[in-house]
Amino acid sequence: MLIFPESPLHNNAAKLASRAKVRKKDVSLQTITEEGTKTNDTFMTIVQTAKKLGVNAYQYICDRVANKFEIPSMAPLAQLISEKSSLSGN
Repeated sequence: MLIFPESPLHNNAAKLASRAKVRKKDVSLQTITEEGTKTNDTFMTIVQTAKKLGVNAYQYICDRVANKFEIPSMAPLAQLISEKSSLSGN
């Protein structure tokens, strides 16, 4: 009997998330500056989080960069993460 049946029995999700970063590095080699590395890491985090939450990353980024906030159903990712975690009982 499992104490936490909602928890997965494997950590494939964590491995897959880290593989996305490794694959990006393999394809594009390295960034030239530290700022480029930070920007790449930030972008990758936003895209992977949006993907995991079922949000269209392109629309999310365009909406936020343009400061339009025209997509009312798109809450900040932090809010979506909180909502998803409270729904799953974590």
